[in-house]
Amino acid sequence: MATNRRAATKRPFDIHIVMRRIRKAVAGFPDAAMFALREHGYADVFQQLVACIISIRTTDEVSLPTALALLKRAPTPRRMLRLDVAEIDRLIRASSFHAPKAKQIHAIARRTEEEFGGTLPADAEVLQSFAGVGPKCANLALGVAAGVARISVDVHVWRVVNRWGYVSAPTPAKTQHALERVLPKKYWIEINRLLVPFGKHVCTGVLPRCSTCPVLEYCRQVGVTEHR
Repeated sequence: MATNRRAATKRPFDIHIVMRRIRKAVAGFPDAAMFALREHGYADVFQQLVACIISIRTTDEVSLPTALALLKRAPTPRRMLRLDVAEIDRLIRASSFHAPKAKQIHAIARRTEEEFGGTLPADAEVLQSFAGVGPKCANLALGVAAGVARISVDVHVWRVVNRWGYVSAPTPAKTQHALERVLPKKYWIEINRLLVPFGKHVCTGVLPRCSTCPVLEYCRQVGVTEHR
């Protein structure tokens, strides 16, 4: 009932205004890890996919320096294969589930060399054929590295767009499909870049900062019972 009463006071949702305001609001926060990695010069599909695997269940504050440390040593599949799994594991030990991730990364490097001549193609089906690579990582790698319009939904994107009331979907995967139906394609890559810092610093999981939110007048605050 509280959500219904709250929604009645809101402006009609305008994704263009919302994205413009959030773009300004997050300008002072660190960029999402995969986009920050690109600014460090690691911008091809292989590098972005490796970094995304490292980032699974790991914060940006840990995953970014961890990915940088590994990719500095092994920026290409051929260089990665010079490391054994144990050495990859040592380099990514700060990330969660580092041991299986090390095996996955080594296997991706081997297949990239053997099947694709050392260059991983910008193809979602190929990327998702690797063990441990789902739509989130495949789409993010394709978007950041190759500019392919794909939506990547992590926990921040999932929470924020459902809290807005822009979509209503119970999981990140279903949220991706819902967004593909309503989100203008020009925002498909950028939504992850914007909503990761926005979800970390403003629209937080617990006690979101609604009182200072730049899009409060459009947000239905779905599920919000307490806020700052």
